[in-house]
Amino acid sequence: MLKDAIDFSAVRRVLVIKLRHHGDVLLSSPVLAVLARHAPHAEVDALVYHDTRDMLSQHPALSQLFTIDRQWKKLGPAGQLAAEWRLFRALREREYDLVIHLTGHKRGAWLARLLQPRWAVAPAGAYGKFFANSFSHRYPVISGNRRHTVEIHLDALRRLGVYPDAAQRRLQLVAGSAAEDSVRAKLAAQGVSGRYLVLHPTSRWLFKTWPAPRMAALIAALQAQGETVVLSAAPAAEEMAMIADICSRLAQPVASLAGELSLKELAALIAGAAAFIGMDSVPMHMAAAVDTPCVALFGPSGDIEWGPWQVAHRIVRTDLPCRPCGKDGCGGGKRSECLELIDEQQVLAAFNSLMREVQP
Repeated sequence: MLKDAIDFSAVRRVLVIKLRHHGDVLLSSPVLAVLARHAPHAEVDALVYHDTRDMLSQHPALSQLFTIDRQWKKLGPAGQLAAEWRLFRALREREYDLVIHLTGHKRGAWLARLLQPRWAVAPAGAYGKFFANSFSHRYPVISGNRRHTVEIHLDALRRLGVYPDAAQRRLQLVAGSAAEDSVRAKLAAQGVSGRYLVLHPTSRWLFKTWPAPRMAALIAALQAQGETVVLSAAPAAEEMAMIADICSRLAQPVASLAGELSLKELAALIAGAAAFIGMDSVPMHMAAAVDTPCVALFGPSGDIEWGPWQVAHRIVRTDLPCRPCGKDGCGGGKRSECLELIDEQQVLAAFNSLMREVQP
């Protein structure tokens, strides 16, 4: 029995803080669901960066979603202070009983002090005395590619006395009817109807991408098997350049919605696909959240810590002794040999194996 487990019957409102990238925020979604299941009387709010809000917006367990806009700094000192003050007042009015901080970000420590919840929990680590003394509970973080990020997030709840069942740990992502309708129209305009695959060849981190010639060869092989391929990518110049490079190598045209989709539309596109193929990036986590089978290529990052969560999948990787290193390419050179050594036949075989599993 955990001696300092908290009394959730006394919790009226909870604030979950996750100030990280899109994928990290999506991987925190089970925390909201478990809280709603364990304390259905409580209101669960979240605080995330503004650009990541669509990872949690419309989550069925979410009461209110607060955001920090990283563009506030462009408002100048007075403007930024005013925006921060408005956020703090809104949070203070909620009178939280529990704050769950899922990173080592010092803002969470300040909020735990200023909002004065009865309980507050955060990860253990060498974040300094100010951080450590800001929380009533700390949970250990098992790093080094030994525990999935979802489980690490849920350790915050275990530290408080909540042990979720496996069925409660699923990712949740709501695309919404507007995004679904928009994607249907965009697919129809590209002449896509019926079964299709989504290939997302890019990542905001170029050292986590597969070479364009290999991706083009994979697409050609899939087309030879009769598959309809739809490409997606973010509108960033580097990602669009990679899409153009891939398409220039194809003898048969391919449908592309690259650079045309919002995050909610991307979720809707992936949700309607027979399978997703891509890199270790947020669209892979989105595929897991909408229960679309996926093939994920892993290079420098850890597949145990960041792999597809609770969805039918195949992970393709090389067994080099140096991976996962977590570095931005070999020698910091922005190219990862562990990815470049994967050939298209390995990925094709993984895809076909996955399809036999999910569509016997």
